[in-house]
Amino acid sequence: MDNSILIIVLAIATLIIVVVVASVMRGRVAKAKGDPDRSSFTKHHGEAPRPNRPGTDH
Repeated sequence: MDNSILIIVLAIATLIIVVVVASVMRGRVAKAKGDPDRSSFTKHHGEAPRPNRPGTDH
């Protein structure tokens, strides 16, 4: 097997492993939260920002 082919195979395998691990971890977090929806930040992103905390007005 040529080294250039080996490098491509290893790169693809690494990407597949990363995607699988990320999917499993996302599933574990959703199960722990008891809510399969996306995070609150993602869900509410784009709405009006919350007011500044006292003493942090600039």
